[in-house]
Amino acid sequence: MSVYEKIKEIEAEMARTQKNKATSFHLGTLKAKLAKLRRELLTPSGGGGGGGGVGFDVAKTGVARVGFVGFPSVGKSTLLTKLTGVYSEAASYEFTTLTTVPGVVMYKGAKIQMLDLPGIIEGAKDGKGRGRQVIAVARTCSLIFIVLDVLKSLHHKKIIERELEGFGIRLNKQPPAIIFKKKEKGGINMTASVSMSHLELDSVKAILSEYRIHNADISFKCDATADDLIDIIEGNRVYIPAVYVLNKIDQISIEELDIIYRIPHSIPISAHHGWNFDDLLEKMWEYLDLVRIYTKPKGQLPDYTQPVVMRRGACTVEDFCNSIHKNILKEFKNALVWGSSVKHNPQKVGKEHTLSDEDVVQIVKKT
Repeated sequence: MSVYEKIKEIEAEMARTQKNKATSFHLGTLKAKLAKLRRELLTPSGGGGGGGGVGFDVAKTGVARVGFVGFPSVGKSTLLTKLTGVYSEAASYEFTTLTTVPGVVMYKGAKIQMLDLPGIIEGAKDGKGRGRQVIAVARTCSLIFIVLDVLKSLHHKKIIERELEGFGIRLNKQPPAIIFKKKEKGGINMTASVSMSHLELDSVKAILSEYRIHNADISFKCDATADDLIDIIEGNRVYIPAVYVLNKIDQISIEELDIIYRIPHSIPISAHHGWNFDDLLEKMWEYLDLVRIYTKPKGQLPDYTQPVVMRRGACTVEDFCNSIHKNILKEFKNALVWGSSVKHNPQKVGKEHTLSDEDVVQIVKKT
């Protein structure tokens, strides 16, 4: 029996099994088996890596990477062309784009790479079509634009979410607060700082035994599900923000547009007419969570034309120095900061200080 057939068999058994406390042990084991088979299916077999396929590996440029994922002929190529000026072939028939087409957009002083990925098909997570390469590139993105045609049912949204989930991409989620540590002996030790409504010790042991783990310490700091635990054990999940770009709004009524605006994480646009691109780029900036830091040479005005753009989670003065040149820290004495991250303007800070968006920084070197 092939891996694909085994997956189908387990999925069918999970669909037949009623979800209750009595079956949670059995379902946990099935989910763990399914995750292992998926990993086997999506990891290319054979010798040394064969690469991502012709035209799929694109060199990373800029401070962030945005990937356009969607079904064929939903307007991804038109959107890329309008936003970046890079020509990506667009036509009314399906599968016009067969390779990854890169483009760059400058927004708020930040250089952001955009990738038009070939149209996805249902079953990509199971290795159908070129879906495997498409989703592999999507895993490297800082943000995913899921481009949908508003005229087609939101059933497409569910299919794409399922395909990406099956490939270990978690959309608009944070990693579960689970601390997992293997040990040599002592069995399974489970602690929880919150009440657990989905998992019990028996279910946890069943999932771990499927991975041949019989000695481990697990601490739950959230009400985790079996899927969350499997994600932590697998350790190859990526958590990526996503925006649902609802294209072709020029073909629907105002009343329908009002309903579409209620979909979370979404922006309605018309790629053909260039409608609502400002909101789309603003949403992109918000979800990328970037900060701009301006440099100020001693005795001169700040340079507002070329900000140093960094991720909000890694924007200390030390990160700022490293992003300009790694040798700056060797001569670093302190920094003068103007902006919302300090109480006084300017304020003398050390390299551990966390900067905020649009702060101005002057580096003071050792004499």
